[in-house]
Amino acid sequence: MLARIWSASLLGIQAIRVGVEVDVSGGLPGIVIVGLPDTAVQESKERVRAALRNAGFAFPMRRVVVNLMPADLRKEGPSFDLSIGLGVLAASDQLTLTHLNDYLFLGELSLDGVLHPVSGVLPIAATALKLGFKGIVVPSANAAEAAVVAGLKVYGFETVAQVVDFLHDPEAVVPASPGATPPDPEQQLNRMDLRDVKGQAHARRALEIAAAGGHNLVFVGPPGSGKTMLAWRLPTILPPLHLNEALEVTKIYSVAGLLKERGTLIQSRPFRSPHHSASGPALVGGGSFPRPGEISLAHHGILFLDELTEFKRDVLEFLRQPLEDGFVNISRTRQSVAFPAQFTLVASTNPCPCGYFGDSVQACTCSPRQRESYWAKLSGPLMDRIDLQVSVNRLKPTELTQGKEGEASAPIRDRVLAARDRSRDRFAQEPKLHCNAQMQSRHLREWCILDDASRQLLEAAIQRLGLSARGTDRILKVARTIADLDASTSLQVAHVAEAIQYRTLDRMQ
Repeated sequence: MLARIWSASLLGIQAIRVGVEVDVSGGLPGIVIVGLPDTAVQESKERVRAALRNAGFAFPMRRVVVNLMPADLRKEGPSFDLSIGLGVLAASDQLTLTHLNDYLFLGELSLDGVLHPVSGVLPIAATALKLGFKGIVVPSANAAEAAVVAGLKVYGFETVAQVVDFLHDPEAVVPASPGATPPDPEQQLNRMDLRDVKGQAHARRALEIAAAGGHNLVFVGPPGSGKTMLAWRLPTILPPLHLNEALEVTKIYSVAGLLKERGTLIQSRPFRSPHHSASGPALVGGGSFPRPGEISLAHHGILFLDELTEFKRDVLEFLRQPLEDGFVNISRTRQSVAFPAQFTLVASTNPCPCGYFGDSVQACTCSPRQRESYWAKLSGPLMDRIDLQVSVNRLKPTELTQGKEGEASAPIRDRVLAARDRSRDRFAQEPKLHCNAQMQSRHLREWCILDDASRQLLEAAIQRLGLSARGTDRILKVARTIADLDASTSLQVAHVAEAIQYRTLDRMQ
């Protein structure tokens, strides 16, 4: 007898429906799985056999053929265990076919028939809703995650036997509801706040501009000047995620298998800080079956690279295309996937190998050649993509000993939110634009019009600093954000002048 049941597979963060066909016929006893299964899927035949027997069902002593379609799509992971098991039961007349095609099934089976959670449930649930399924059946541990998708009935079970009972009478089971969300952003502010940062008014202003416009930022300064401390407090002044953004971020973490750490729906912007020993695939994603890397896990949030010049140059060069396009393509022999990567890059570095070049107290011990080699790790095209390049100087003794606190995160965040609201009104007809840093040339021509004085100032800066066309556009974007913070509809000379001041590394070269 032939039975067909529905499951799904992931391609990037998109889900594709997979038909699980099971045929039980005469022949030598055994089970064969076809349809480009990976090792984990091939091993499911042993898990399914033991799970069904230990759950009280009979495994047919006949030839069982399982076909996963479409046959040209690579199938991976243990999430097909439940659908294969139910297909075997249906094909051997132990389960009615009446409701099988109404639902999509996911779940890994243990040898005693218990269902274990799997990754990528959220994007699969969203696809199930689009395809018109009545609901989705998942392990209990995944139910709250899938229930985030409004309008879809989600059923979570502990064992395969409970799933069989459900299929006999679906109306007797109440669908699951969304689980608890992560802590409110206000609680994050109570733990970490910009009031902890003493002095550094120039750097704090740069953080505010970066948060208001989504601009990439690098801090350059001696050890102990507060670069890392400043960067870690940037999330406390960022605007909260909108619902669509939260769903995008949650899908990525679901595919990566990291959602359990963040709750069912991620509502705070991600902050990722990989070590400088990270490889290219760890940063951008990869693997035989591509998985999102750090830049995708930082989608709609912050990617913080501490000790920027300690990263390998070839690893840093991987960032150039995602910083420009907002996504990363990963190509493999059998497939090519795209992961979203609209992140704000924040980095910190010392000015030289010893860390004290230009310091007012401690003399630099590096030779000019050592400093040149140190900065050679950062290519011109990469630095062109960093809008705000800020020098962070050593604190004065009086600033260190005074008990005076800096401005708290809350009022700064209020100004950031007001600036974002102004830019959002301006982007009302541009749904793909979320912040000033994402503006293209045509947007600059419309919203960054310069008067004569501002134009002359910018032209002088281009000539003196040797700015590229991209670097010039970055200045205009930063100036537009500064104007939004000032509640100004047009760019003024002061806005352009302040934006030029954030090209520290151009002046150092």
